[in-house]
Amino acid sequence: MNKVMLIGNLTRDPELRTTQSGVSVCTFSIAVNRNFTNSAGEREADFINITVWRGTAENCAKYLSKGRKVAVVGALQSRTYDDKEGNKRYTLDVVADDVEFLSSRSDSESASPAPKAAHKKPVADLEPVDDELPF
Repeated sequence: MNKVMLIGNLTRDPELRTTQSGVSVCTFSIAVNRNFTNSAGEREADFINITVWRGTAENCAKYLSKGRKVAVVGALQSRTYDDKEGNKRYTLDVVADDVEFLSSRSDSESASPAPKAAHKKPVADLEPVDDELPF
């Protein structure tokens, strides 16, 4: 069985691409804290690459940003490639089946400048609701 469950924070904004056949794919990485501290008493983290496909990919690109906390459920996938010097490199990625957004939008918005608020009427200027509602 190949199943991975991780909780961590995005280390960068998600990148959304589309394959030649029109399928959406989103990639991002998360920092996952280890359960123990090192000899200096500091907690280390592992940085995991995540790949998400189709509708979930589009939602991740739309709603996630650097620093947001997510839970990812998926499978490990290994890849090999040749680097610029011709050396063979190996990497492990998680291909996500499910991504749960754990931090609220307001958590990430508090760290960034707030968007301009729409003009709102004071409560005293609001008009009464018609008494003849259909429900």
